Amino acid sequence: MEKSNIIETKSGKIQGYKEEGLGIFKGIPFAEPPIGKLRFSPPVSKQPWDGVLNTTEYGPCSFQGHTELEEFLGKLEPEGEDCLSLNIWTPALDGEKRPVMVWIHGGAFSIGGGTDPMYDGSALALRGDIVIVTINYRLGSFGFLYSKGIPSNVGSQDQIMALKWVNENIESFGGDPENITIFGESAGAYSVLALCTMSKAKGLFHRVIAQSAPYIDTKASDKTSRKILRKLHIKGGDIDSLREVPPEKIIDAQNQVVATIPTDIMALRPLIIGDTFPKHPLKAFQSGECANIDLMIGTNLDEFKLFTAVEPIKSMIKSDPEKLVVGFLDLLAGIETTKSEELIKTYKEARNGKYSTEPLEISTAIVNDFAFRIRAIRLLEAQKPHQSNTYNYMFTWPSSGLDGILGACHSLEIPFVFGTLDSPTLKEFVIGAPKELSEKMMDAWINFAKTGNPNHGSIPEWSAYDTETRETMIFGEDCKVEKALFDKERAAWDGLLEI
Repeated sequence: MEKSNIIETKSGKIQGYKEEGLGIFKGIPFAEPPIGKLRFSPPVSKQPWDGVLNTTEYGPCSFQGHTELEEFLGKLEPEGEDCLSLNIWTPALDGEKRPVMVWIHGGAFSIGGGTDPMYDGSALALRGDIVIVTINYRLGSFGFLYSKGIPSNVGSQDQIMALKWVNENIESFGGDPENITIFGESAGAYSVLALCTMSKAKGLFHRVIAQSAPYIDTKASDKTSRKILRKLHIKGGDIDSLREVPPEKIIDAQNQVVATIPTDIMALRPLIIGDTFPKHPLKAFQSGECANIDLMIGTNLDEFKLFTAVEPIKSMIKSDPEKLVVGFLDLLAGIETTKSEELIKTYKEARNGKYSTEPLEISTAIVNDFAFRIRAIRLLEAQKPHQSNTYNYMFTWPSSGLDGILGACHSLEIPFVFGTLDSPTLKEFVIGAPKELSEKMMDAWINFAKTGNPNHGSIPEWSAYDTETRETMIFGEDCKVEKALFDKERAAWDGLLEI
């Protein structure tokens, strides 16, 4: 291993390594370990260290909760409470100021980390001559437990601390602190949109790419947290006693509670409360508070098929999917039965002759739109009047994994974006994946990070989103622009969702 030059950061000197024309630095601490008295507290800036810190190995990711998605995504190791670190891939340690892309990983705020090989930044950094950063932040109970006496959303505050570190230090890694794009998928997309509303994050980034952002609940609730504290025999607000509990016991209690609410995939998540997450992103975009942020947002054609492929949702939905969807919409959105039945009818009529109208396919499409696509469209509609650089995409390449039942499912686009089609994380899902599609997507993401415009010579002209043409770039077996994509289905949701 060839060592890199020694880099001086605000906290001390570090040394990474060189590989394939890149400088790579892993496991850089951006905050003090959130252990002992710092557990459940907002992150604290890393104190300076002496000597040169070796940054050639990933640091631990946050303690991982259990979800059925581990069947597909695997469990990252090592894990631990001392998890607040980041990783950098840079083309050169020189005076150039390259665009910077900071990735915030998904995993339902319960699993995952910036250490996943699917997020290796090498290919993206080399192809775009840009600097790639991935981060770890506290997950599950450690990042998003909500109870009186316990600071809220400390996992989101970890993300802000990482962005502050990037702003203060990235110039030493050949990056431009005045050109930072934050991007993420699923819980990571939820995160980048939430960061747009947080006062402490203002000015720390300039562009946002939200991949498959799930709907953001407007109602703060301590229900899940209360159950976890009850399992641990901790009274609400007794943070001192909670800090004495071994972390493994906290995760065990979390897993037991979450297992009882299988339909709430993100039972522990950032909650809209106080200064840490003051308002729904849609309201912030509508009011023009984010007018200076370029936005690219998109979804996958078959998002929800990832979840219908795992237990217990698989068993729940297969018997009578339409009946389940009616109950699902009533529970989560307060949509009455007759309105849900009208939705089902509209989807069947709109898709007849073009797509399957089997009950499972229709039900999956409705949940997919409820949880992902309609919310994305409303964010686009809100942002466009204030910001011309507002773009929409849809990923449609169908996976052959699990005998083709996944389609273009949730998270499938990630290895295309990172150029990591050979990563073990989703390797079975991307068998036969066209490298050309990955290259086109990488170039779109790179160009957006550089200029706020994703267009490049290998894709058709991609216009900004507006409510007249509603142009969407399709990344699939063919790359093409669609106008008013699934528009009858989109219109069917008018008046049904609060936000």
